[in-house]
Amino acid sequence: MRRQAAKRKRGRPRKPKASEAGRIAAAEARRSKYKTDMTVDEKVKLIHTQYGKLPKHAVKAELARRSLHRFIKEFWHVLSGDPFADNWHIKYICDEIEQVFWRVKLRKDKLYDLVINVPPGTTKSTIVAKMFPVWAWLNDPVISFITGSYSSPLALEHSDASRDIMGCEQFKEWYPWIAIKPGQDTKSKYQNHWADAQGRLHNGGKRFTTSVGGTVTGMHGHIIIIDDPINPLDAEMSESLRKEANVWVDRTLSSRKSIKQVTPIIMIMQRLHQDDPTGHYLGMDIPVKHIKLPGEIRAGDKNTMPNPPELAEFYVNGLLDPDRLGRVTLDDMLTQLGQFGYAGQVDQHPIPPGGGMFKTQQLRILSETPERGQTSRRVMYWDKAATPGGGDYTVGVLMWEMKGKVSPKYIIIKIVRGQWDSHERERRIKEEANICGRDVQYIVEQEPGSGGKESAESTIRNLAGFKVKADRPTGDKQLRSDVFSVQVNNGNVGIVNGPWLELYKEEMEFFPLGKYDDQVDASAGAFNQLAVTKKGGAW
Repeated sequence: MRRQAAKRKRGRPRKPKASEAGRIAAAEARRSKYKTDMTVDEKVKLIHTQYGKLPKHAVKAELARRSLHRFIKEFWHVLSGDPFADNWHIKYICDEIEQVFWRVKLRKDKLYDLVINVPPGTTKSTIVAKMFPVWAWLNDPVISFITGSYSSPLALEHSDASRDIMGCEQFKEWYPWIAIKPGQDTKSKYQNHWADAQGRLHNGGKRFTTSVGGTVTGMHGHIIIIDDPINPLDAEMSESLRKEANVWVDRTLSSRKSIKQVTPIIMIMQRLHQDDPTGHYLGMDIPVKHIKLPGEIRAGDKNTMPNPPELAEFYVNGLLDPDRLGRVTLDDMLTQLGQFGYAGQVDQHPIPPGGGMFKTQQLRILSETPERGQTSRRVMYWDKAATPGGGDYTVGVLMWEMKGKVSPKYIIIKIVRGQWDSHERERRIKEEANICGRDVQYIVEQEPGSGGKESAESTIRNLAGFKVKADRPTGDKQLRSDVFSVQVNNGNVGIVNGPWLELYKEEMEFFPLGKYDDQVDASAGAFNQLAVTKKGGAW
């Protein structure tokens, strides 16, 4: 008998006092009367004035229930032994998440998915993966969550932290009407149960925890939370892991929504690569609100501006969070991460400051095509692919070398780019040859192996009557592009302004860690052909 009573005491939420529950419900109905700029003491006095004297903990509990930011401050001590250090970005993220949550609570169609990019060490996981699900249950105890990360241990750590909050004495005193349901509490899945004002128990929402590549069969969530879907140590070099994470985000998790038109995805991470889950998600044709909070803003570097840009006014001497990410800390991170790592994880723009191999600001933009008679040599280099509608691109770059000691010496006249099958590709190559003329040297990159040789020979036959040859490059693309990048960075390469310009510059900025490299590779191939001095003059 004693054991049964003890079990009921541990597992069953205590029924709140009717008078207290009524006052709190009335306060919720009139929450619009509270001014956002009121201090906590002013709010307490207003509550006491309107609803009579309440226990101090009841007032603080109600304030925390209404504000995720306040909730984090009140329960920070459960997860950390260090005092809470507030900063403007914490409340800003909280407010953005709340906007998404209140639509879910009302079961309104979502306006967008939320993607937040912020540096490591800025309390992002505590806000989104640890505190937010618990706070949300205080306002809508029936909603369910799916939460995930790049690894199962990390995702379970976040889930355990939420469980610790609900199990602490302060939480049980402040919110005695909700608890984790006994018998429904495992490492990767648990459920709450809650008592209404009359003391009736109800089964509440569930929290499912998973990881990239993990199973989500049978799981459905009103809100899906993704915190760091890829390991920073793997993102730069492992294309296969990036693809696995992208498929998990946009195919696996997107199919596990409780209400398709209502359920939002909230993803928070540090940028790691152009084609990381953020880059992949932003490239999809879906409504996304993208928040970018770089660790610092550098004067004259637009890549370090936050999004939305008006957030720049909250930075202190160009720093997002002077306490957590002060100048000394950022200098140490630059040393540890290197330029590429720092550009992604701190700047939230995964190319080094000022660009990678290529300083695109040095690329000379021409408003019109030069006179053909001013050129000494002309080449069109083709980097071929054969994947219609996906994969790599077939790219042709027409480049001219100008006569005399002029600058820019090398000019990209046009770029042809597409994802075509082999038949359409060969038709386009022949069409461009007819347009560009017979005084152009056509170069076809020959891939290694017999298949690459046969493909190059097929194109050479297709261009019968034109000057055409195969090129068998050696070394990796980065090495082959090195001498071309030197000329670009010294302002010796120009490009005619056309519909290809912006995509070309973007690919250059991210090279060699970008999603695509075909245009850069073809440009380097064309340049290397022109830069080679032939005995006996030109071709």
